[in-house]
Amino acid sequence: MKKLLKVIGVLLLVILLVLAGGITYITQALPKIPAPKDLKVELTPERVTRGQYLANHVTVCIDCHSSRDWSKFSGPIEPGSLGKGGEVFDQMMNFPGRFVSKNLTPFHLKDWSDGDLYRAITSGVSKDGHPFFPVMPYPYYNKLATEDVYSIIAYLRTLSPIESHPEDSKADFPMNIILHTIPDTAHPMDLPMAGDPAYGAYLVNASACRECHTKMDHGKAIGEPFAGGFEFKFPNGSVVRSANLTPDTLTGLGAWDKATFIRKFTEYTDSTYKPITVDWKAGDFQTVMPWTMYGGMTEQDLGAIYDYLRSLKPVANKVQHWSPAE
Repeated sequence: MKKLLKVIGVLLLVILLVLAGGITYITQALPKIPAPKDLKVELTPERVTRGQYLANHVTVCIDCHSSRDWSKFSGPIEPGSLGKGGEVFDQMMNFPGRFVSKNLTPFHLKDWSDGDLYRAITSGVSKDGHPFFPVMPYPYYNKLATEDVYSIIAYLRTLSPIESHPEDSKADFPMNIILHTIPDTAHPMDLPMAGDPAYGAYLVNASACRECHTKMDHGKAIGEPFAGGFEFKFPNGSVVRSANLTPDTLTGLGAWDKATFIRKFTEYTDSTYKPITVDWKAGDFQTVMPWTMYGGMTEQDLGAIYDYLRSLKPVANKVQHWSPAE
């Protein structure tokens, strides 16, 4: 019996050593994704304009890397905060940790090479080599056309420098280990021509619609893609859930025509729109959907997104969009 216990003890020790070695390798050696060394993005007017459009209205990098005024509907960007970072995504919002957006202005990025930025956007790896949690949807940006990534880089270089020092992000266990295995090298695709069915798919990927419109649990998808149900909890206890974007007639977008879909976005950007003040004590409806940013997309691009969403498999999933604080 003593000999058996000794053997079991040795086996357990070996297993623990192997596990410790594996964890050490994962956290110290991964991700193995080098930043392009000789990349130099020329800041042409065309790139800056395209990058401004993408970062503010399609990939909406500026949405998460600025301060949002949650006293108003949809949390519009606070003036003077473009790219300063500091927005928090934590356990209250069903994330496996506390993740804080970084400063994207030249104040912070002045020492980052264009290769560092390219790797960060497409692979989710910081200048010092540590991985980002994909609340920054780099698994989607991973497929952006190379020229579009260059345009975003060019635009970020033109932002006004803002001094801010957001706190470091911290992943919960075991995500702090898993995180190192998520980044992947860039897999850029060609930018489809407008009118090509693939163009709508490209825009939906770039906008990461699937990310917020799929039910998640601590960073893991547990619902049907695009069928909605992702919960966002507000500090007062109210909860908003993402909508079903599939073409199901009763619970999704099946009854919407293209004009209605486009108008839903553009009504937040026309000259008559004024942000509505949210009365939290009265339980007014609020949403994390950045309507004022996505609403700046061209009607052609919004129409292409609609066409793609209409091509999805209909999923019957009735979502209770809003639960006021109790």
